[in-house]
Amino acid sequence: MNVKKPIIEFRELNKWYGEFHALKNINLSVDKGEIVVICGPSGSGKSTLIRCINHLESFHQGTLDVFHQPVGSKQIQPGKVGMVFQHFHLFPHLTVLENLTLSPMRTLKLSKPEAQERALKYLERVNIAEQAHKYPVQLSGGQQQRVAIARSLCMEPDILLFDEPTSALDPEMINEVLDVMVELANTGMTMVCVTHEMGFAKKVANRVVFMDEGEVVEIGEPNRLFAAPIHQRTQAFLNQILSY
Repeated sequence: MNVKKPIIEFRELNKWYGEFHALKNINLSVDKGEIVVICGPSGSGKSTLIRCINHLESFHQGTLDVFHQPVGSKQIQPGKVGMVFQHFHLFPHLTVLENLTLSPMRTLKLSKPEAQERALKYLERVNIAEQAHKYPVQLSGGQQQRVAIARSLCMEPDILLFDEPTSALDPEMINEVLDVMVELANTGMTMVCVTHEMGFAKKVANRVVFMDEGEVVEIGEPNRLFAAPIHQRTQAFLNQILSY
């Protein structure tokens, strides 16, 4: 009998920064098409964890497989894991369209017309096509983050990682980014999202992972975890964040 393997699988993964034990015996898997939200207090290891997935961070013990291959394997196709950061990392001297076509042309070897056609398609998808010829400085924070999402989509990844994508935004701009993320979630894309936006987690997540002090403390479906967290550390965190 064939057993379906997760698209991402951490097994007993550990990472240190000098003496600091940043990730402690992480066991976590993500299935294809699953939406997983990772939450927890600052410094709990959330961002470090997801940055291991696309090899932005190394680790010291344990294993991590992505697409059933060890992370770092040359068999993992470039661009198949996309990432949207807290800060937008757009090139200020390039237009929105130029920001989006750069990687598809260089990495995927698309022609300029092909890359532009793809870029305009994904700008339309995040409802910002009319900004294609502007520079990042001419856009609001919410618009810049939507451009950053479109840039990741231009590589047509199978997995999309979000590292606190709304935390640098003014409150009135958060919903426009979350709306795009909800729409993406409804397409069946595999997503791993570090966020404190619990409304988003309730709406689209298949599972919520709570981390604290470098450990995965609790995993559960959103309705169960928010209504009846098992661990005291999860209860304390949710009481604090949901009281605002």
